Amino acid sequence: MNISYDSYRVFYYVAKYHSFTQAAVVLMSNQPNVTRTIKNLEQALGCKLFIRSSRGAQLTPEGEQLYAHISLAFAHIQSGEEELAISRGLHGGVVTISASEISLRCCLLPILKAYRFRYPGVRVRLSNHSTPQAINVLKNGLADFAMVTTPASVPDSLQSRTIMEIQEVPICSSAFSGLWDKELSLQELARHPLICLGPNTSTFEFYSDLFAQQGLLLKPDIEAATADQVLPMVKSELGVGFVPESFLQEEAANRELRRLRLKSPIPKRKVCFLKQHRQYLSTAAKELERMVLAAADCGE
Repeated sequence: MNISYDSYRVFYYVAKYHSFTQAAVVLMSNQPNVTRTIKNLEQALGCKLFIRSSRGAQLTPEGEQLYAHISLAFAHIQSGEEELAISRGLHGGVVTISASEISLRCCLLPILKAYRFRYPGVRVRLSNHSTPQAINVLKNGLADFAMVTTPASVPDSLQSRTIMEIQEVPICSSAFSGLWDKELSLQELARHPLICLGPNTSTFEFYSDLFAQQGLLLKPDIEAATADQVLPMVKSELGVGFVPESFLQEEAANRELRRLRLKSPIPKRKVCFLKQHRQYLSTAAKELERMVLAAADCGE
């Protein structure tokens, strides 16, 4: 049976909208042409497909049977067209991300690895900031989106989505082995040299609040510029530091480092995805956003 794609296309839109007139508008044609095409299709198939009534063009049982297959075929065609459009938009371009160190290491790096493998033609510009700095960069339109850790003061101009939760733990080297087998309070921990990120970071704000809840003042003996610096400083026996558990995965066999036990666990922090409301994103940026949010959905 030699029936053209255009005939089935006209049938699809008449069935979808239950209207010859509406189908003609969508197809940028006119009603007589649509009516003629449907009559020719009915003759070719040897059955009536529509019944016109005050409710519009209603499918006959044969029409319903045909539409079940045609609608599925059109869904596949449209999906293929969309995939091709995305593919064409992902052969090049630039995506700009502003990220805090912890969000980068705990969440974003594996997603970027998968993204670069799929779309090697897209350039990724990644700026590493503290959470407040990352938010300012995004707010000023200098990034497509941002990845930050809580606590975060998110202005109304930005929308936020939680991607994952992270658990941080205190660690120390063998120089503080006297703490290894104890269950410690923050008061006891504060008697020892502490390594922490400096002011104007969400990490400093987080631990300042945590210590204040215990009537303590956070006074780090050493202030690190980035979260990545804390672990090497702990290894160098400079004090006790706080790091995400994921930072310790590569140190599993290191007997010189030990996770300390606290009487009350450190509250979990969140990694958040931020972007501007109604912000235009390129195809490349939209795809990276999709992959980030998909990772969040898998973690829920």
